[in-house]
This record gives sequence, structure tokens and C-alpha cells, in this order.
Amino acid sequence: MKRMKRIFLVFIIGFFLILGWLFESGKVVELFSPQGIINPDKLTGSYQVNVAQAIFNNQELSLPLDLAKSLFKKSRVLGENYGNKRIEIDLTNQRLYAFEDSRLVYNFLISSGKWGRTPTGHFTIWVKLRYTKMEGGSQALNTYYYLPNVPYVMFFYNQDIPKYRGFGIHGTYWHSNFGQPMSHGCINMNTEEAAQLYYWAQPELGNKSSIFADFENPGTPVVIYGVSPAG
Repeated sequence: MKRMKRIFLVFIIGFFLILGWLFESGKVVELFSPQGIINPDKLTGSYQVNVAQAIFNNQELSLPLDLAKSLFKKSRVLGENYGNKRIEIDLTNQRLYAFEDSRLVYNFLISSGKWGRTPTGHFTIWVKLRYTKMEGGSQALNTYYYLPNVPYVMFFYNQDIPKYRGFGIHGTYWHSNFGQPMSHGCINMNTEEAAQLYYWAQPELGNKSSIFADFENPGTPVVIYGVSPAG
């Protein structure tokens, strides 16, 4: 009987030690404050009219009045060769680099995952959406977000991170703390810089504002590496 009590006591102590470590390391937030999943078959890229409010970390905020305005556009001809493109994201230094072959085209600050981990590895852009809605997090942990009309979104995936997980690179109107982790796993960017990257990256848009990648118009490769300052 005494042995059982000792085992039970060790179990309880161990449980609370593990629980304390989870809270200390932020793992509880990561486990119970997930990035919202998406339905790849129901993405349109359309702007939601008559929506004036968003929520970030349980706090309401007003949508910018100029959100529907195009900030940057450079026409491209479908199939035109600009060299082999790739996007590299350095989580350690919170930076995004865009290359054409070995030439560096863009070098931008980003914000990666803080309340959820940004995956590392090799990915491919599978859709570009001029706007989309993002929702997830946890109201109980004060990390709930409801963000309509997120601009210049490029979702990426690979065989381990399926499309429905909703990881992407996009513009950001709810914070400007770039260079520090601030997301649930996506790559947050200054909206004007996200717009430049959106029109540069593949798949080519042609005359469209949003487009899915396909065999003839593939998406740009995305390489994510390093360790986020958020852990």
C-alpha cells in the first residue's frame, strides 16, 4: 500500500513538473492554440465587403480603410523566363530572401510562428489569393484570431505539411512588429512588401488576381530553415 502511494506521489509530482515545463516553454499555447485549418476547395481570393472588424489575440481592431486598394502591381507574361525562382526563409534572423538563380531580388523582414511553430523544410506555393479569411487560436488562452481579408496570401505545402494546414506567406494589417515572431505559424510580412513578392512569385497571375498552381504554371519553391527566437 505504501509503495503504491509512493508511486502515485511520484506520478503527481512528475505530472506537475511536466505541466510547469509546458507552460514555461510555451508548448501549452502551441498545443491548444492551433493555427486554423482551411478547405482548399473553398478558396476564392475574393474581398469580403461589409466587414469592418477583425480580432487578434482576443482584441478587436478595425480593418484599414485602404485594404481593398492595390499597393503594387507589375505585369508579367505567363511563361516568361526570369530565371529559376526560389524563396528562402531564415527563421533565426526572421528574414525572407527571394532569388532568381543566384541573384538576390528581395530581402525582407518577416514574423514567423510564436503561438504556433512555423514548419521547416522544402515547400511549394500551391495557390495565390489576393484576399482570404484566417481564423484560429484559443479564446481561453487569449490567442484567438479572426482576420478577414488577409492580403497577398501564398499558401505552401509539401508531402508532410498538407494544404489544409493553411501555412502561408501573406501581408499583415494587425501588427507591424516585423523581425520578431508574431504568428501562429504563417509568415507575416509588411503588406507592401508582401505585394511585391506576390506579383514576383509563381504561379504567374496573367490577368487574374488569384490563381492555383498547376503543371503548366507551377508554384515557386519555398525553403524554410533555422530556429525561431520564439523556440
